[in-house]
Amino acid sequence: MSRSLIVHKVGPGVTVQDTGRPGYLRFGLSRGGAADRLALAEGAALLVQSDNLAALEMAGMGGEFEATEDTRIALTGAPMRASIDGARLAWSASHLLPAGARLSIGAAQSGTYGYLHVGGGLTAEEHLGARSAHLAAGIGTPLSDGAQLGIGADPRATNYGQRLDPDPRFDGGTVRVVPSLQTAFFAESERKRFASTVFHRDTRGNRMGVRFLPDGDGFESAAGLSVLSEIIVPGDIQITGEGTPFVLLAECQTTGGYPRIGSVLPADLPRVAQAPAGATMKFQFVSLEEGLEAEARDRRHRESLRGSLRPLVRRLEDITDLLSYQLISGATAGDDLERDEAEHAR
Repeated sequence: MSRSLIVHKVGPGVTVQDTGRPGYLRFGLSRGGAADRLALAEGAALLVQSDNLAALEMAGMGGEFEATEDTRIALTGAPMRASIDGARLAWSASHLLPAGARLSIGAAQSGTYGYLHVGGGLTAEEHLGARSAHLAAGIGTPLSDGAQLGIGADPRATNYGQRLDPDPRFDGGTVRVVPSLQTAFFAESERKRFASTVFHRDTRGNRMGVRFLPDGDGFESAAGLSVLSEIIVPGDIQITGEGTPFVLLAECQTTGGYPRIGSVLPADLPRVAQAPAGATMKFQFVSLEEGLEAEARDRRHRESLRGSLRPLVRRLEDITDLLSYQLISGATAGDDLERDEAEHAR
């Protein structure tokens, strides 16, 4: 393996993820892929490459990594404390990881899922047309200490030192919901109460889905729990027997019998996936037409990410070669420093 990423230490929930496996629903396999697909698009923009390339998804905690050759990296998703050989790194930015240097990524400071992207993507073994682990289906496993992952060819090896402003989605908030075929199973009064209720993200949750606890009583449907098992997809909001909503995520099952009060827009699923334990969440019903318009805006936003990049300028305390810059009468030539740093980053 000539070009690879060495995993020295790793947290318990780190997996290889890409955009998943569409088209296998009828065979009982949900799409899977990254819990926060917007983070994949952000990483692709920072490295100017396809968002279909595989990256590392880090659930709550990262690890320590080393590249066998100089490698571009990008850090997106839930902000985590990161450094290379002790020098702090900006999040939502691209950097150069020199061969042999130690990249350390700590715990999430907000949100749940952080992402480590590499120039050229990770070349983990493909299964059914994708490299992503689908733990619920038994495809792939979480990474363990000592793993070594191949890295694909990178035609833009000198293009790094960029940053972007990520969409705020790491502390809960409001997500939009469209009615499902089973929304009518809930009385109008229950639907209104659902839309006005504040929920808290439960400590229980994984890549299959997240449970939200209401401030107040649970919710009931006229059909009770006697709903026929039907196809379900990520975003569907099932109301469990306890009356609490469970929002399905990337690795959800493909059929289910709990009544569904609605479905979160795909554009808003990253906010659900990234909500940390205890975060507040509200659900806002929108029409199908409003949902389609929101999805179109989200697609345009993802396509425009590369145009929002700006040069990354390092903090003074992280510049080890500061004496090489011109210091005149005790003052730093700020414009020259910023320009030189931007050029160095590229």
